[in-house]
Amino acid sequence: MDGDRISMSQRERDRLKGMSLVLSGERTQREAGRVLDVTERTIRRWQRRLEAEGDVGIVHRLRGRPSNATKCPDLRRQVLRIYAKEYGDFGPTLAAEKLTERGLPVAGETLRRWLIAARLWKPKRRRQKHRRRRARRECFGELVQADGSIHDWLEGRGEGMTLLVMIDDAASKVVARFYPAETTKGYMDLLGRYLRKHGRMVAIYADRHSIFFATDANGEAVLTQFGRALEDLGIQLIPAASPQAKGRVERFNGTAQDRLVKELRLAGATTIAEANEVLDRVFLAWFNRRCTVKPASGNDAHRPLHPSMHLPGILSIHESRRVANDYTVRLDNVIYQLLRPARPGLRGGRVVMEKRADGSVHIRFKGRYLKYEVVGPAHSSGALPPNPRGLSPGRTPAGKEEGCVADTTQPSAVRSTARRSGCTPAEPCPPDSEQKDTVKKPYRPPANHPWRKSFKKKRTA
Repeated sequence: MDGDRISMSQRERDRLKGMSLVLSGERTQREAGRVLDVTERTIRRWQRRLEAEGDVGIVHRLRGRPSNATKCPDLRRQVLRIYAKEYGDFGPTLAAEKLTERGLPVAGETLRRWLIAARLWKPKRRRQKHRRRRARRECFGELVQADGSIHDWLEGRGEGMTLLVMIDDAASKVVARFYPAETTKGYMDLLGRYLRKHGRMVAIYADRHSIFFATDANGEAVLTQFGRALEDLGIQLIPAASPQAKGRVERFNGTAQDRLVKELRLAGATTIAEANEVLDRVFLAWFNRRCTVKPASGNDAHRPLHPSMHLPGILSIHESRRVANDYTVRLDNVIYQLLRPARPGLRGGRVVMEKRADGSVHIRFKGRYLKYEVVGPAHSSGALPPNPRGLSPGRTPAGKEEGCVADTTQPSAVRSTARRSGCTPAEPCPPDSEQKDTVKKPYRPPANHPWRKSFKKKRTA
């Protein structure tokens, strides 16, 4: 807070937007709690603060302060050291009880998180719970189900394609389009069409496809490109445990595989462009007119796009690259030269390279886009040389047996460079007829050198 300025996060701005309807009486506290994913008690607490303090009442009270429940770092280090030494095969609950008896109070759940972070405990899969049919969400825009349908849509008349679908859970309104395959680029394009038409939904419900959820080699969750885009837009991504959980979109796919295939046959569509035209003009027009339902609530939970949300930049593939000393970066084997001005921290720093849907590349550093020019393919500037020590004749690399041709033979396309550090591009190897002796001979002055004349005078004297 600075004078009359209020610093808010995007999440707090969304909460303020949702609470404005509560203050005006257009939305109930229960409905606002469901849309904002908080309890009714929290909604009432926010409402009292907003009425008493204004917009600043929505700002979190712990902004800029450590959590009141934070444990001492020394306690955490001591607990992990004792656990690794004495309780290596203990579960978190039993270990927490034993540590509490020793005067180190720590809750079982807290200890479990510490152990997982330190890789001293591997989480176990829980048994599946009993499930029951879920009722529709009450507001349009609360939840959108997303899925892709792979099918022989053109019945062999043309190329294969996949139908990507986003359907609202409350009203069953659909935004869909054909793409060559189920890819991140396709889902980003479909999401952009949905956002420009309706606004930002509260959450997206999708399966555990690698486009939405991924794990690293250790089994820990990593953020995908699509998940990063939703995070930038303030949209929650909810995983579905089974196809039945997202039955709304699955039933739409079944209807499309029956009726849409026949519409495409009647229209004689043979390409993706013709199929998308039939999809928009005939099938989606019919479905959104005849198969939608009226939501239980008349309120729209969609949120407008903030001016700072640049859709072409958010809905693109982001790659992090390090800037070289000559202010160049590489992406997909292409060198990009960054132009002036040279910003502080740019050389040796990391930039975000955005591969847009239109094929263009934009380079961003600390929130600012940089000017650049394409130098060309990386291989045109010369291949990086091998280790100069490995190029010396008769030398066998460490850890390799002598007599191995692949290890002792010098590369035929490069030669060792004299007086070089090994970091510069290697020189091409000249033909045998042009190769010169690289052994340096001792320097001898010529016969007419001034030094020889003075030496002769001394000899004759």
